[in-house]
Amino acid sequence: MTLLVFFLEEPSAKAMLKGLLPRILADDVYCQYVVFEGKQDLEKRLPMRLRAWQIPDSLFVVLRDKDSGNCLEIKQGLVQKCINAGKPDTLVRIACHELESWYLGDLQAVETGIGSVGLAKKQNNRKYRTPDLLANPAQELANIAPNYQKVSGSQLIGLQLNSKKNRSTSFNFFISGIHRLLNQQ
Repeated sequence: MTLLVFFLEEPSAKAMLKGLLPRILADDVYCQYVVFEGKQDLEKRLPMRLRAWQIPDSLFVVLRDKDSGNCLEIKQGLVQKCINAGKPDTLVRIACHELESWYLGDLQAVETGIGSVGLAKKQNNRKYRTPDLLANPAQELANIAPNYQKVSGSQLIGLQLNSKKNRSTSFNFFISGIHRLLNQQ
């Protein structure tokens, strides 16, 4: 059995991952989620939580939204916190700009998950071909899927996300990073 521990900035990320990961990970991979109260809480408490972790041979993943920050600086800062906490092999991934970018990268999942009819056909619109470039994906998602609710919607969409067809580059880096992390052990 492999324990994969996710450090997340918000409950909606946990809701999405609980729907997605069982479909893409082997049966012997167990996931545990540590949810913080926003990105500032994650950055403040992450080193302490990593240092205090007692379960041997655990693998760690940190997921944080980019929001309006500099992706490279955010990632480098988190990587350094993990190194300082004695967990240099921690996978750090940044959702560009927000988790909702990942949903906009798979509008079929949004349509099926929350019942917003007609969204899948918008996937080839220019702005949805590269959803990581959208400055405010949460607002964009609210505009095209008004019935989307952050946590419950994330859970329903997570059950539908296609890890092979998503157009979000940061989503694809997240998925490939998890597979690489699991294959290195």
